[in-house]
Amino acid sequence: MASIKYNPNGQKGKITYNSDIVSGIVALSLQETEGIRLIPSKSKGIKISFEKEGVFVDISVIAQYGYSVPELAYRIQQTIKQMVESMTKYKIAKIDVHVQSVIFPESAAAEAETPEAPERPAGEEN
Repeated sequence: MASIKYNPNGQKGKITYNSDIVSGIVALSLQETEGIRLIPSKSKGIKISFEKEGVFVDISVIAQYGYSVPELAYRIQQTIKQMVESMTKYKIAKIDVHVQSVIFPESAAAEAETPEAPERPAGEEN
């Protein structure tokens, strides 16, 4: 857990952000993105590191069926960048998005699990 100091425009005071705050902002932006779910873990699939170049974010998510994965990844990147930079004034250096799996609708999943009866050739009776 790192504390990062921010001193805007050379002001005499300083603002210190805990890394958990930035992680919380990232989690909030992911919850607002339609078509994805967070990884069910303690870290929620979010890794953040602070470097000289800026903030590096590594995200793992689950996509919902029917959404374009490249479009989802782009929206995730844009939402995180906008929210973190506007709420903390940190610069985002890089956002890596990893789509771990796809969630299918329950009706399609139930049909996929139900074995279908084999088709009988025409003219064959019981």
